Amino acid sequence: MSETENTPSTSLPGGTWALGDLTVPRFGYGAMQLAGPGVMGPPADHDGALAVLREAAALGITHIDTAGAYGPRVTNRLIREALHPYPASLHLVTKVGAVRDQQGGWPPAREPEDLRRAVHENLEDLGLDALDVVNLRLGDAQGPRPGSLAAPFEALVELQQQGLIRHLGVSNATAEQVAEAQTIAPIVCVQNAYNLAHRQDDELIDELAGKGIAYVPFFPLGGFTPLQSTALSAVATRLDATPMSVALAWLLRRSPNVLLIPGTSSVAHLRENVAGAGLPLSDEDLAELDRIGDG
Repeated sequence: MSETENTPSTSLPGGTWALGDLTVPRFGYGAMQLAGPGVMGPPADHDGALAVLREAAALGITHIDTAGAYGPRVTNRLIREALHPYPASLHLVTKVGAVRDQQGGWPPAREPEDLRRAVHENLEDLGLDALDVVNLRLGDAQGPRPGSLAAPFEALVELQQQGLIRHLGVSNATAEQVAEAQTIAPIVCVQNAYNLAHRQDDELIDELAGKGIAYVPFFPLGGFTPLQSTALSAVATRLDATPMSVALAWLLRRSPNVLLIPGTSSVAHLRENVAGAGLPLSDEDLAELDRIGDG
């Protein structure tokens, strides 16, 4: 990414994956929680947020997920303050296609001019000449919505052709939109909500794996029913682990193209997540966990 190099100090669980010509560990970090409450405004503990980012780098995490809408423009500036000048091994993945309103909502902003502005703001706030990966965020806060992505995606392709973006991806997308994007330009990742309890993208994950495209799930514990949470907690107790550790370890085992980006604003929690994702799961554990998604 820049003129400096580094060597990760520790081994992360899951090995690595290629985002196009960029190699990243399958365990990454999502920066959303570094912003203030409701992902609005600055963090309560500015120095603590910088410490989390620096600890992520010290642990060998070289895939950081962010967005200009976080704050807005808060997490990107924190990343720059904490880590710039960036080591060549560090790869920042951002999202465009939504902004924040005064009520803390996430209204779509996918007109070509909106996307151009967002890309330039990301470049400015992160201190970069080109963005490694830009995901087009589709749908809304309730999830994916059907419809063509051609117009906004083609606007990003134009920015890619100008040298401002290296690789493209999509987020909060339907399988049909993922397929449509691939008819327009190559994508390196799909970022959707997916976890033990919500496995609507099972077929998509396997299809993408066969094409060498990463799948990046968010909300690893989101949307569980009380019964599902109880079942997960029972497995975690038996394994002497936390539910988050079990959920992350299961995701790493789900498919080799699954990349993790759990977020936290705590250094201790970051370390716990890294250690927890390496939790060994037996075939029996996996079978029991799979049944949670069937419930």
